[in-house]
Amino acid sequence: MELRQLRYFAAIVEEGGFSRAAERLHVSQPPLSTQIRNLENELGVQLLERSNRGVMLTTAGAVFYDEVQAVLARLEHARVKTVQTERGDIGMLSIGFVSIADYGILPPALKSFRTRFPMVEVQLHELTTDAQIRELRAARLDLGIALAPVNEPDLAFKGVMREELVLAAPADAPAAKGDGPISLRSLSKASFIVPPREVASGLYDLTISHCHASGFAPQITQHARQMQTVIGLVSSGMGFALVPSSVRNLQRPGVRYRPLRGKPAFIELGILRLRNATNPLAENFIAALRTAAAERRPRKPAG
Repeated sequence: MELRQLRYFAAIVEEGGFSRAAERLHVSQPPLSTQIRNLENELGVQLLERSNRGVMLTTAGAVFYDEVQAVLARLEHARVKTVQTERGDIGMLSIGFVSIADYGILPPALKSFRTRFPMVEVQLHELTTDAQIRELRAARLDLGIALAPVNEPDLAFKGVMREELVLAAPADAPAAKGDGPISLRSLSKASFIVPPREVASGLYDLTISHCHASGFAPQITQHARQMQTVIGLVSSGMGFALVPSSVRNLQRPGVRYRPLRGKPAFIELGILRLRNATNPLAENFIAALRTAAAERRPRKPAG
C-alpha cells in the first residue's frame, strides 16, 4: 500500500469519479484506475462500486475512506509542524539571563518575540553568568544573556549592548545629593558592595579598576550575587555600588543614582551559547534581542 494510492482513492471519492479525480491530480485516467484496482487487490475488498453514473463507496470503502482521511490529515499536520519547527515558529526555548537584562533589553525583546512567534513556549531562568555556563554545558539552556567577559573554549559570547556604569548611593548619604556627575575620589573612605568575582568578573573588575583610576582601593564590605540584592543593600545604607545604568529602572526606594565624573566605564551584555550551536528558535530570539538593543542605543544628533 502506497501513500500515492491513498491520495488517489481520496480524490476519486471527493470528486465523485475517476475522470474529475484524474484532472485534479494531473494524471491520466488509466494509471489511476490501475492504482485503485491494485489497492483493492491488496486489501482483498471492493472499495468502489463503478457504474455509468460514476462511483459509489461500498460499506467497506466508506470505513476505509474515513481512515484514509485521518491518515492524510495527520501527514499534513506532520508536514506543517516540521516546516514550522525548521523556521523556528514553534517549540520550546529555554533562556538564562542575568538580572541586569531584566531591567533593559529582555522585556522588549520578549514582547516582540511573543508577538511574532506566539506558538513558541519561552522558559526564563534568572541565573548568574557562571550558572549559565554550567546549564548550557548540561544542555538545560538553549542560550544565555550574560555579562562579559566569558572565555570558555566550548562557548561563544557575542556582545549585544554596552551599558555605562553609574553610582548607586543610599538616598540619605551626602553623595546622593544633586543630579550632576560625582567624582569617585570623594568616596575613597566609603564602603562598597560588589558581586563576587567568580559570579560577575566583569563588573567586579570594572569597580576595582575605576576606583583605582580615581586614586584609591575600594573598601569592599559586602558581596551580593544578584543585582536586586546589591540595590537592596544600598537602600539599607550598607554602602555604595557601581551598577549598569539600566538598573535605575528598578526604582528601589532609598536609592539615588548619580553619573560618574571623568572617563565612563562600560559593562558589556551579550548572548552566550554553545559554540557552533544551531537552533532556529534561538536565532529568532537573538534577532529580537539585537533589535531591542539597537532601539535602546542613544541616537546620534543629526548633522
